[in-house]
Amino acid sequence: MTNTTRIDHRPWAVFWIFLRLGMTSFGGPIAHLGYFRDEFVVRRQWLGEQSYADLVALCQFLPGPTSSQVGMALGLSRCGYTGALAAWTGFTLPSAILLILFALGINHYGDAMSAGVLQGLKVAAVAVVAQAVWGMARHLCPDVLRVFLMLVAAAFVLLLPSVWGQPLVIILMAAVGMLLFKPAMNTPLTPLPIMVGRNAGLIWLGLFFSLLLGLPLLALLFPSQTLLMVDAFYRAGALVFGGGHVVLPLLQAEVVPAGWVDQQSFLAGYGAAQAIPGPLFSFAAFLGAASSGWLGGFICLVAIFVPSFLLIVGVLPFWQQLRANARMQAALCGANAAVVGLLLAALYQPVWTSAIQGPQDIALAAAALAALMIGKLPSWLVVMACGIAGWGFSAVL
Repeated sequence: MTNTTRIDHRPWAVFWIFLRLGMTSFGGPIAHLGYFRDEFVVRRQWLGEQSYADLVALCQFLPGPTSSQVGMALGLSRCGYTGALAAWTGFTLPSAILLILFALGINHYGDAMSAGVLQGLKVAAVAVVAQAVWGMARHLCPDVLRVFLMLVAAAFVLLLPSVWGQPLVIILMAAVGMLLFKPAMNTPLTPLPIMVGRNAGLIWLGLFFSLLLGLPLLALLFPSQTLLMVDAFYRAGALVFGGGHVVLPLLQAEVVPAGWVDQQSFLAGYGAAQAIPGPLFSFAAFLGAASSGWLGGFICLVAIFVPSFLLIVGVLPFWQQLRANARMQAALCGANAAVVGLLLAALYQPVWTSAIQGPQDIALAAAALAALMIGKLPSWLVVMACGIAGWGFSAVL
């Protein structure tokens, strides 16, 4: 074990690694998975390609923000509960602070970053996701059948976009994999050390459902705006499938009619949330701060992420045992091909369609991809370079 590996097992080290990712991971949840793969599979080798894909597949099944749950699981695997907390705090803190500051000074925030820089950052996300698709496809779709399943999954979610489309296609491809693949076809599993027992997992899952059922009752018996907001944001984090973009209309239905935030402020905060790195669920911090100041921002931020923590630490002990089962390994062959298909679909919509607006964007994306795959430059450096290039394009063109 190297000295770097020993350091990586300390909570403060996990925090600093995820803090850097939280400050540089632009592009939304799919791009975040690409950044995570580059950091933890390729560079640090915390886990293998297969284990990473299995973990992504599990988090796609669960409600809540996929990338944040993957980050919590990675932190949990390094140093237990403190690692999970360190990973979540580091990855979420930059976006949460920016959005709280925006909520408190909304009239002075709009021009903080030029449109050209934002465009360059979106183009960088194209290269990061493309690299992730290529790298994962090489390892997880090594034969014609799995390439075919990958393409079917991509076509499915592009032709039938819906909240349930992603978990449904993973389930379907897992069923196909169970029928068509033999466990011997699968590569050996790299264990992901999870320091949570099955009994503890049951307790965490019990707490998840207790809060889901109990918070509405508490809010009814002891009405206060704080308790009502905790209930609303916990429910949003517990019941929404499909990631950050899906939770926004649900939050709008909760906070605007209640008068906590007006429609204009909600839309302004939504625009700001698209322009910053980190998880989109951090938008909860903006809404809480717009309604109740700094304290409200952090209360709502914690409330929307607590379900994700409870679910991931509750489910992982059982998942670790299931994925070693022969039939489950066969199912994962199909599910992993579906995960790559979902990434491929996301590379086109929304990553490519929202970022590529002209020949200069195509050229910048190609250069960024070459820097990542041929030059082997770190993703954060490529992201910064794309932001500067985007600013330069906007100044010249």
